[in-house]
Amino acid sequence: MPSDCPFQHFIELLKDNTGKKFYNVAKLGGSKYDSLPYSIRVLLETSVRNWDGFLVKEEDVMNILDWKAKQNDVEVPFCPARVLLQDFTGIPAMVDFAAMREAVKNLGGDPSRVHPACPTDLTVDHSLQIDFSKCAMQNTPNPGGGDPQRPPAKLSPLKAPRKLPCRGQAACRGPCDGESSRNSGPLSVQIENTPLLCPFHLQPVPEPETVLKNQEVEFGRNKERLQFFKWGSKMIENVSVIPPGTGMAHQMNLEYLSRVVFDVKDFLYPDSVVGTDSHTTMVNGLGILGWGVGGIETEAVMLGMPVTLTLPEVVGCELTGTASPLATSIDIVLSITKQLRQAGVSGKIVEFFGSGVSQLSVVDRTTIANMCPEYGAILSFFPIDNVTLKHLKHRGFEEVKLKSMEAYLRTVKLFRDDELSTGEPEYSQTVHINLGSIMPYVSGPKRAQDRVAVTDMKSDFQACLNEKVGFKGFQIPPEKQSDVVPVEFEGNEYKLAHGSVVIAAVISCTNNCNPSVMLGAGLLAKKAVKAGLTVKPYIRTSLSPGSGMVTHYLSSSGVLPYLKKLGFDVIGYGCSTCVGNTTPLPEAIQNAIMQGDLVACGVLSGNKNFEGRLCSCIRANYLASPPLVVAYAIAGTVNIDFQTEPLGVDPAGKSIFLHDIWPSREELHQVEEELVISSMFKELKEKMEKGNKRWDSLEVLESVLFTWDWKSTYIRCPSFFDKLAKEPLPIQSIENAHVLLHLGDSVTTDHISPAGSIARGSAAARYLSSKGLTPREFNSYGARRGNDAVMTRGTFANIKLLNKFIGKPAPKTIHFPTGKTMDVFDAAEAYQKENIPLIILAGAKYGLGNSRDWAAKGPFLLGVKAVIAESYEKIHKGHLIGIGIAPLQFLPGETASSLGLTGKEQFSIPFPQKLSPGMTLDVKTNTGKLFRVIAAFDNDVEITLYRHGGVLNYTVRRLL
Repeated sequence: MPSDCPFQHFIELLKDNTGKKFYNVAKLGGSKYDSLPYSIRVLLETSVRNWDGFLVKEEDVMNILDWKAKQNDVEVPFCPARVLLQDFTGIPAMVDFAAMREAVKNLGGDPSRVHPACPTDLTVDHSLQIDFSKCAMQNTPNPGGGDPQRPPAKLSPLKAPRKLPCRGQAACRGPCDGESSRNSGPLSVQIENTPLLCPFHLQPVPEPETVLKNQEVEFGRNKERLQFFKWGSKMIENVSVIPPGTGMAHQMNLEYLSRVVFDVKDFLYPDSVVGTDSHTTMVNGLGILGWGVGGIETEAVMLGMPVTLTLPEVVGCELTGTASPLATSIDIVLSITKQLRQAGVSGKIVEFFGSGVSQLSVVDRTTIANMCPEYGAILSFFPIDNVTLKHLKHRGFEEVKLKSMEAYLRTVKLFRDDELSTGEPEYSQTVHINLGSIMPYVSGPKRAQDRVAVTDMKSDFQACLNEKVGFKGFQIPPEKQSDVVPVEFEGNEYKLAHGSVVIAAVISCTNNCNPSVMLGAGLLAKKAVKAGLTVKPYIRTSLSPGSGMVTHYLSSSGVLPYLKKLGFDVIGYGCSTCVGNTTPLPEAIQNAIMQGDLVACGVLSGNKNFEGRLCSCIRANYLASPPLVVAYAIAGTVNIDFQTEPLGVDPAGKSIFLHDIWPSREELHQVEEELVISSMFKELKEKMEKGNKRWDSLEVLESVLFTWDWKSTYIRCPSFFDKLAKEPLPIQSIENAHVLLHLGDSVTTDHISPAGSIARGSAAARYLSSKGLTPREFNSYGARRGNDAVMTRGTFANIKLLNKFIGKPAPKTIHFPTGKTMDVFDAAEAYQKENIPLIILAGAKYGLGNSRDWAAKGPFLLGVKAVIAESYEKIHKGHLIGIGIAPLQFLPGETASSLGLTGKEQFSIPFPQKLSPGMTLDVKTNTGKLFRVIAAFDNDVEITLYRHGGVLNYTVRRLL
């Protein structure tokens, strides 16, 4: 910090004789500070500590301190302590970093200066695909739509353990070699640090071979990307990489990377983070200020720039009461999600307080915070309290460190204590939620916000069959609602009907950090197996824990073998079913669904259920807690009333109901107390220190500049800097632009830039084929985000994209000069050859969903100069600006339809050189129509970035 810092005198020594210093921001504002929400206090500290008189000014600090009067009125900086990347969105950030080094060198600068200014952790967790699962262990089709896999290469370097004999225990009622009737095959391979016990006589047995098979394929398929990441970790200062097979970004953030309080050279300050994953908010449950942003903003933070945000409102969410014994953490999450969505917290911070908060464990809090993106808040903050410290002690934090941490937090008034009657902070508004009113729910069949009480599931699904096609309806004729389609599978005949479950996935987006819900699924499976219940073999079941820690407590509690018997094999650690990386359904099942035009269902324990994401033939997707995923898999249908209809019958013919096998809260608490202990965190730490043999064996060339392989189809130097000059050009007006796409409401980033498989026949597939790749080698869009040629061709390639020019879901548009219907990329390429600029017309909430920078980069490279929408998702709007696309907004009450726009017109939009936030611009069409739009820039920083052609150009110029 500069010597002339106006806040230098607030530096104090901690009164615990440790010699540690800190900024005592509590003395900055007196009673005004005491009334601030805890989250705003953290924001204030980051600005005080990072004051430089330029990016962070004294005025910014005073504005944050005066939050009550200035909220929503001023822009303030946020300087996070660290950055979190995951590989899907992290690879374009790292590729851009490598490209920026090239650009700086080409413009005469020093490329070694291009490195993060703060610690940056990249977790390789989104590359996992389910090539092998319990009913697809042999000859599994490639998720990219290719030919059947050749026999897998011999696994290495791990070896299969010696098969352990049963030793004749009379109590043993099952095989002890890791096999089951649902998944016969060769002996599995033991995973390091993950002991598995036979529940029948407590002898160690092998872990499912699916994990190692999927990891082996993952390393082979993604070797080039992994080598690039390893180059970055070696050659770019402040970058560290967590290899595949370790855990998911947000889970590793919670379990391993979170400091809670930083201690750098004996200087203390609160932990804070931004990440390229929308689930970054999970750490809010630990009292860490953090949220998800795009790769573009993250790169700016890595280069020492703050995130700029409008000083937000803070909604106080008061929790009282105690939840029903049948309600899981997911039920609490979905109930809070609904109530906060109804309260209108979009673009605001939510902060929890009240007696109910202390009743929630840290894992409950992180599960709640993890759903923050679904109700639109910036973040959901749980202040640090005694529950947090107890959790950190179990995590392995040393006692001395915890004492210093608590002393510091209490001194700066960042510690919440129910026993002290100091009063609660003042909030912009307060939402009251009684936990006692929360009952079990699922969400679907198409949107996370459409919650259905489990008791109403059957009647609601039948109502969905009747309703018109829309957010819930399927419009199935009454005479066809009882149709049954017989299908033969593995020599047996089954019957499929509307509501039949064909995918059941216990995945880790919201559940991996919460032992109660995952153990609940395992205990339910255990009771189900003992009752003689099974899951039909055609149902694609899978279990994808967030990290080895989850597998540890599932296996050590003895429930993993029971999950396996029902088909829920551990398939690996990473995003899979949730992002569309799932094994295709058996052909017989797909044919039966299409033959009967059935509304088949997927049930998953994630937080995303967009149409077409799991499989194009599955129209209904329900989000449910892990125990309910298992229950619906056993039932085989969602068209069931659990209160009056049995899940199945036991061998004696007795009906088994859900309440017969549902684990009690007392059972769960007992297992948690005995098994979810500090050893799990010790296990993770040891695993991290031990390393990964495959990762360690990767060889990379150590050089300041990355050595680009121009034949590569994974890593390519992007074209963003090809024409970059040292000084920005004047802002250019848009003249006679055609509309590339005319879109409706709620267009998601999945619609714009899909992350799943690359379909045969798509523009991206044709490009990869031209490079000599076969369909089985296509991989996914997410894996190829380091290649701008693939990602540009994949832009708007989602099969569920509804372009009003086409009138039905398809990744197509019309090239108006010729009148031909084309793939979106082909049309854009034709427009670019004709030097015709492009715009997009859209409805409300354009850019919903996951933070995804290619949802802005892709349209930019297609030649899109502006988007005119009714409203935007905030993160995506920032991405558009950050890449140089103008976000324009219809005036309130106006839409493309109300203005009589067909999208077939050509549009001219003059931009003044003195562009300012919220300015109104004139738009003229070639048909003579005139209307006005709002330049949806929030502040002068965004104007500056747009003037430079985006944040990448701006940051390169700053380094010259």
